Amino acid sequence: MTTTTATTAVTGAVGTAHTRIEGREKVTGAARYAGEIPFTDLAHGWLVLSTIARGRIRSVDDAPVLAMPGVLAVLHHGNAPRVDADYVGMLGKPDPVVGVLQHDRVPFVGWPVALVVAETSEQAREAAEALVVHYDQEPHDVAFSAGHPGTYTPDGDAMRTAVGDLESRLAASAHVVDAEYTTPEEHHSAMEPHAATARWDDGRLDIVDSNQGSTWVADELAKLFSLDPPSVRVRSEHVGGAFGSKGLRAHQVLAVMAATVLDRPVRVVMTRRQMFSLIGYRSPTAQRVRLGADPDGRLLAFDHQGQSLSSTVHEFVEESAGYGRAMYAADAHHTVNRLVRLDVPTPTWVRAPGEAPGSFAVESALDELAEKCGMDPIALRARNEPAVGPVSGLPFSSRNLLACFDEGARRFGWADRDPRPGVRREGRWLLGTGTAASTFPVLVAPSTAAVTAEADGTFTVRITAADVGTGARTALTLIAADALEVPTERVRVRIGDSDFGPAMIAGGSMGTRSWGWAVMLAARELREKLVPGGHIPPEGLTARSNTSDVIGALAQKERHAFGAQFAEVAVDVTTGEVRVRRMLGIFAAGRIVNPLTARSQLIGGMTWGLSMALHEEAVRDPATGGLVGPDLAGYHIASHADVPHIEADWVDDPDAEDSVGIKGVGEIGIVGAAAAIANAVRHATGVRHRSLPIRPDRVLRAGTVLGDERDERDERDEREKREDREEHRA
Repeated sequence: MTTTTATTAVTGAVGTAHTRIEGREKVTGAARYAGEIPFTDLAHGWLVLSTIARGRIRSVDDAPVLAMPGVLAVLHHGNAPRVDADYVGMLGKPDPVVGVLQHDRVPFVGWPVALVVAETSEQAREAAEALVVHYDQEPHDVAFSAGHPGTYTPDGDAMRTAVGDLESRLAASAHVVDAEYTTPEEHHSAMEPHAATARWDDGRLDIVDSNQGSTWVADELAKLFSLDPPSVRVRSEHVGGAFGSKGLRAHQVLAVMAATVLDRPVRVVMTRRQMFSLIGYRSPTAQRVRLGADPDGRLLAFDHQGQSLSSTVHEFVEESAGYGRAMYAADAHHTVNRLVRLDVPTPTWVRAPGEAPGSFAVESALDELAEKCGMDPIALRARNEPAVGPVSGLPFSSRNLLACFDEGARRFGWADRDPRPGVRREGRWLLGTGTAASTFPVLVAPSTAAVTAEADGTFTVRITAADVGTGARTALTLIAADALEVPTERVRVRIGDSDFGPAMIAGGSMGTRSWGWAVMLAARELREKLVPGGHIPPEGLTARSNTSDVIGALAQKERHAFGAQFAEVAVDVTTGEVRVRRMLGIFAAGRIVNPLTARSQLIGGMTWGLSMALHEEAVRDPATGGLVGPDLAGYHIASHADVPHIEADWVDDPDAEDSVGIKGVGEIGIVGAAAAIANAVRHATGVRHRSLPIRPDRVLRAGTVLGDERDERDERDEREKREDREEHRA
C-alpha cells in the first residue's frame, strides 16, 4: 500500500518556546535510563578500586570471594581479557584507565583493580567489599601548587601565544595589575550515575549506555577490543546529565569484558563515590594575570599564565589561559598554559573547560584594573573592545558583547550603583554588585543524518545525537519541522543509536549546531524530492546528509558567543556568609532554537557559576592521596536555598554568512558568573578574594585583616591631619 503526503508550509517552529518532546515520559518515569532497562539473565558487576595512591598489586585474594553466594566471576589483571588501548580515537589517545585490568601498576587512589560479577547487585557489592587486595606501596605526590617542581609547557599551538613585546609594554603602563588567582578541583556530579549494560547478540556487541555520543563510544570500543566497527552497537536514549564526563570510561569496558567471559548480559553502574575517581573532574588552577594600561585605561599589556594538573598516565590540560585570546585588545598579548603531573586521576572536560576558571581570573583582574584607573568596570571593557581577534587577527563572525552589557546594565540598574566599596549596608549585611564578561567559542564538527517521509504522512529523523538534558531532541524536532515546512507534530526524532551513523558528540556547545546542520540539509533535500500529491512507498522515502564538505568550506573567522553577567550579593559581617540576592545574564548566542530550553541551559550554567564561586571544592588528603568526603555530603554544591532569582536573556546576534546561525548555550552560562559574584563581594566588603570558593572562613579572615588595615589607615590619616594643622599654625 502507498499513500500521499503533503508539506503544507508551516514555518516559525524555530524561535518559539516548545516543551520537551520527552517531558511527559521523564516526569512519569516512563523514560528508561541506562541502569534501568531490563534484560533476561542479567548479571551485575561491582567495581573494586585501589586504596593506595601509587604502587603495585602484589596479589588478589579472589578464592574466598568466588565461594560467596551468587558470585560468578572476579576479574583482575591476572585473568581479564586483553585489550589494546594504544590507538587514536575521535578526541585523540584515550586515558589508559580504559585499558583496565591489564597490568599490576596503580597510579592513583581509585584505580580499578577488580570487577566482581554476581547474580544480583547486592551480592556483587557484598563480595566486592569482601575482596582483599595486597599492594606494594610507593611514595606519592598529590599536592598541587603554583610553580610545583616538574611544571612544564605541553606541546601544541594552543598552549602558548605571544603577540608584541610584553615586558616593554608593562614598563610603559601607567596602571599595572599583577595578581594570582586560584580555583580548586571541581566535579561534574551529574544526577544520573554512569551505567552500561553489555551483551553479545548474534555475534554483535550491543551496549546500552549513558553517554555523550554513541558513535564515539562504539568506535572506541571497537578499537579497544579489535572489533570491526559495524559489529559494535551503542545506544543511549536518555541521559541524566553529563557535563563532559560521559565518554568511554572503565565501566563500559569492564561490562564488555564480563559479558564476554560469562556469555550473558552484564551491567556495571558506578556509585557516587566511584564517580569521584573514575569519570574525570576539573583540575585545580593557579593563574597569574598581568595587565598594563595607559592613563585612560587602554590595555598596553595582557599576560595570562595558567597552570593545572594531570595524572602521571595521561596528559589533559585545563586551558584556562585561552579565555582572553578573543576578548580584549592589547599592544602585547601573551598567554601560556602549563601542567604538572601528579599521582591523581586524570582530569577531563567539565562545563566550559578552560573558560570557566580562566574567566574568573581575567574578569577579576579587569575589575582590579578598573579600580586603579578610576573607571567603571563596564567602561573599561568597552574601551578595550577589539576590532579583530587580538591574537589571531581574524575578523569576528559577529560580536555583540557591548550590546549584552548595554542591555544588562539597563535591566540590572547599573547606572544607580555607587562605585565605592563597603558603603551599602542593611543591618549586619554588606551589599555589593559586580559584573563580568563571558565568551565561549562557536564550534562545529561533521555529522550525518537521515530524514524519512513515512507512508502515514509523518517524518522520522535519525541522527546519533545525544540529549544529555539540554533539550536537543526537541531542538532538532523544531529544526526539522521548519526545514520540511510541516507542523512539529508530524516529526519524530530518534537519537542516541550508533547505527544511525557518525555524528558529533554533545560537548563544547557544538552538539545542536552540528546536528542541526545535518538535519536541516537532509530535510531540505527530502522536501525537494517530495512531489505534492505524490506517492510514498511503504518503506518510506529517505534523504541523507553529511556536513563534512560544507563545514570544510567555512571561512576562517573568530566565532564566539558572548555575554554579560551581573550579580548582587549580601555579606554577613558576623558569620562571613555570602548570599547571592540576584543574578542577570544577557547573552549573544546566535540563533536561539527553543527559547524555553535555551533559557534553562543559561540559568543552569549561571547556577553552577554561583556554586563554583561559593561552594564547590574537592580537597585531597596528602597522606592518602584520596579525596576528603568524595560524595554529595562532603562535596558541597549549591542547593535550592542558595539560588536566588536568576534571569537569563539574549540580544539579537545574527550572522548573515552562517546558514545555521546556532552558536550554542550549554557552556557560556557558567563563564564569568563566578567572577561577577567575586567582584560583587569586593564591592560589598572592600576585600578582593582571589581564591575560590569564597567560603565564610575566608571572608572572616579577610575582614579581620581589613579591619586592621582600616585602623592603621585611619590612624595614619589622623596623624597627617594633626601634622598639617601644626604646620599651618606654625
